[in-house]
Amino acid sequence: MRKIILSVALSTAFLVSLSTNVNANDLAASIKADYQNRLSAMFRDFHINPELSTAEFRTAKKLAKAMRSSGFKVTEGVGGTGVVALLENGPGPLVMMRGDIDGLPLKEKSGLEYASNAMQKDPITGNQVSVMHACGHDVHITSLIGTAKQMAERLDQWSGTLMLIGQPAEERLMGARIMMEDNLWERFGTPDYALAFHVSAGLPAGLVNVQEGAPFAGADTVDIIVHGVGAHGASPHAGKDPVLLGSQIVVALQTLVARELPPRQAGVVTVGSFHAGTKHNIISDRAHLQLTVRNTNLKTRDTLLAGIERIALNLGRAAGLPEDKLPEVIVSPETTPPTINNDELVRRLKKVWQNELGENNVVSIPSQGMGAEDFPYFTTDPAIASVYFSVGGTSLLDLAAAKAGGPAIPSHHSPLFKIEPQPAVISGVHATVTALLDLMPVN
Repeated sequence: MRKIILSVALSTAFLVSLSTNVNANDLAASIKADYQNRLSAMFRDFHINPELSTAEFRTAKKLAKAMRSSGFKVTEGVGGTGVVALLENGPGPLVMMRGDIDGLPLKEKSGLEYASNAMQKDPITGNQVSVMHACGHDVHITSLIGTAKQMAERLDQWSGTLMLIGQPAEERLMGARIMMEDNLWERFGTPDYALAFHVSAGLPAGLVNVQEGAPFAGADTVDIIVHGVGAHGASPHAGKDPVLLGSQIVVALQTLVARELPPRQAGVVTVGSFHAGTKHNIISDRAHLQLTVRNTNLKTRDTLLAGIERIALNLGRAAGLPEDKLPEVIVSPETTPPTINNDELVRRLKKVWQNELGENNVVSIPSQGMGAEDFPYFTTDPAIASVYFSVGGTSLLDLAAAKAGGPAIPSHHSPLFKIEPQPAVISGVHATVTALLDLMPVN
């Protein structure tokens, strides 16, 4: 909510900037024309036809076709449904720009006339589910296509190799890792720089937000299996109660952030699910806790994960469980490190964006939450200088109405989520192309 209030506070200056500092250069005009002639229809098509993580078959085909039409050499099926598009244009750095392409298993209730009614078989459950772009990946795909066209039409303005990646399964924090496991860099080259952006419902449409440090947290999915000894509820002394032990573990876990992390160091340990038992008067022999664990650096991650295991095991011992019945702590492979921007590169690109887009249209608003991204699988090992930025996606009118007590701005992953596509896509393309031209200058 604080982020939305900050965004609304910026809206007046942003509106004035749009009216008095309009970029009338060839790039801005070309992007706007491309949106009107082609990208608008593409955005609607992607929005109406979302696909779930690892099953983005139609999306990947459409993206690959658009890339080829701009002259890129395209490889499909990288890491399952990933798309890699290369455009070689003389000597110079290799620069990668990623756009994620998957949707979410939600029934859209946005009220948009082009709302998704798509259904798809969930690769995890096998069930038919509703699907929508509830996180703005349709903006990312469309912007990637717009970027390809602009860069292909400006070969005299840059030198090097451009790599555009359509990444699957970001919502499951696995697509980047799977692409890397498919020998991404060995096959296509290791980038000198890597870029990505996310559209934000908390920012005025078109505003660019970039920050030093970690714009997104690292995330781990952790399960704790608490074993017990079943008994009658009227004879608790005859068993070992996993509900009681699980409750003690939940409470004790909260001391990790409160008492083991430095006060200015961010971390989150949330127990999102607690399942145990079948009946009022039965002491179960098993409880299952499901956790999400967030961090902004790898040292914090190690502290939290080690602490979770220490607390679970030793509370099991304190409860009198034998060693073969101690709680099990399972860290899922669906994990991601924190997204950490290269501060020097942030400062460089922020200055370039302010010169091109207008100083009031580029800001640095710190993240208020601990949302996660799998982009760092591309940039961590080996270390690649990277910048992950945000582009605003909500109209000024909607932000002003929310500030005045009207409907709240729907969050990402909400069935009500919606984006103002034209300014979001145009700014996404404009910021990306501006950054690429700066990173790949003609010598």
